[in-house]
Amino acid sequence: MICIAIDGPSGSGKSTVAKALAKKLNFLFLDTGALYRTVAYYFKVKNVNFSLSSEVEKALDEISIKILSSDKGQRILLSGKDITSEIRNEEISVISSKIAAIPKVREHLLKMQRAIARKNNIIMDGRDIGTAVVPNAEVKIFLTASPELRAKRRYLQLNDESIRMEKVLEDLIIRDEKDSTRKICPLRRAEDAILFDSSEFTLEETIDNLLKIIKERIKTLNE
Repeated sequence: MICIAIDGPSGSGKSTVAKALAKKLNFLFLDTGALYRTVAYYFKVKNVNFSLSSEVEKALDEISIKILSSDKGQRILLSGKDITSEIRNEEISVISSKIAAIPKVREHLLKMQRAIARKNNIIMDGRDIGTAVVPNAEVKIFLTASPELRAKRRYLQLNDESIRMEKVLEDLIIRDEKDSTRKICPLRRAEDAILFDSSEFTLEETIDNLLKIIKERIKTLNE
């Protein structure tokens, strides 16, 4: 099985690019960030105090997550309910960043991610895929862009007139700092990861460039 790890900061376009690449390569796509968002959503709905390890462990034992692939892309089911859209807002994003630093949460989701990777040709995107989740991935890419461009992308994605662009940029910079300085599995580029800055490229150009890089890497592995 071939595993492709795409890491990068918030708003770098990881999920969009990984999804497109998976379709072109006929690989399974796994948005690992969506798993953390799902746990964050569950904690919010259930009013879980995630500063208490006992409450966190109890919630993780109860939570039921299923990932489905469809023509519309990856769908996330929580206890049988499709919450794919509900987890895509700024509040869940902030909570997700906080719970990602909780060892029990990471351990729980790490087992799930590795089990899926062992059974499929897969593209996984997140913040610590190539460094912690699948450090032996055949292809590792670190995708990034300028903070201003990433904030603009996030702002357009939110499509909420009540949110100011300046606030999105401010939150993104704060999240970058938290993600890169947290003690457990911080956001960083793996030593053997290919760095790709998409700031000067369109989405289509980014996908085409990365597809070429991946195919060349896979060809080298098969020689």
